[in-house]
Amino acid sequence: MILRKKQHWFRMFFVWHGSVLPQLLPRLGVLFLLSVLIVYLKGTLYEYKVPLSPAPFTIFGIALALFLGFRNSASYDRFWEGRKLWGALLNDTRSLARQAITLTGHSKNDEQVLAFINILIAFTYCLKHQLRNTSASEDLQRLLPGELAHSITEAKYKPIVLMIELGNWIQKARIMPGFDSISQVAMDGNLNKLSDIVGGCERIASTPIPYTYQVLLHRTVYLYCFLLPFGLVDSLGWITPLITVFIGYTFVAFEAIADELEEPFGTEPNDLALNAMCRMIETTLLEIVGKPLPEQIPALSAGHVFD
Repeated sequence: MILRKKQHWFRMFFVWHGSVLPQLLPRLGVLFLLSVLIVYLKGTLYEYKVPLSPAPFTIFGIALALFLGFRNSASYDRFWEGRKLWGALLNDTRSLARQAITLTGHSKNDEQVLAFINILIAFTYCLKHQLRNTSASEDLQRLLPGELAHSITEAKYKPIVLMIELGNWIQKARIMPGFDSISQVAMDGNLNKLSDIVGGCERIASTPIPYTYQVLLHRTVYLYCFLLPFGLVDSLGWITPLITVFIGYTFVAFEAIADELEEPFGTEPNDLALNAMCRMIETTLLEIVGKPLPEQIPALSAGHVFD
């Protein structure tokens, strides 16, 4: 995820990193060369004049823009829902860490509390690795005892197995004086919230926007862009390639942005910064128990790229 301070309107023209323009340049180059060829041939193919005018492209362009707007809206909804789920994860892990101290009567320096906190942190990292299909072994070895880390490594759905460990810790805490069934229900309620978060993230990751809809929109956008020079060549002449590339950039960029936002848990520049969120959760949970903090996350306003 890219976080920048608001820039001057003129400098925004030259923003490169985080823009979809670099990946679109080859396609826009092909469109430009095609437009130049069509202008050179004066809109003819094999001595046949293609009878197109700007009027149908104007009407069809408005409809296409509406469809692209809907596609972008659907993709951003998925992105924003993913961000809300990870925001809820931060809140619920903090609540569980607080309850592990205040409801059980443990001191925040107690080894059992620290073990609970480490499982919570490991749960967060395992969820990130599951969503990104990466290995969680390094984080598990860093946060958990060797035997537990090995058993979790063998699991397919590691966050769910860690939730069982959290539940077992709560069950064992019942022997503490003052930790009654009401306290147990309160902590179990937050465990259920963690389960809902995992399920919500899995739903987003495993249920993309219907493929047939993407194919239809993709074909329509490129067919529109490749036919556009035929409709503009008679009225615009040699300016046609520039206008065609500008219009093509708008439509193709909208589609590319929607594709990027559709999967918010990836590693693209505009995806959610799951690594930074995991570090933030780890930092705040360790701070609750007064333990040394990991390397701090850069200030959000400093224009960094978060992954």
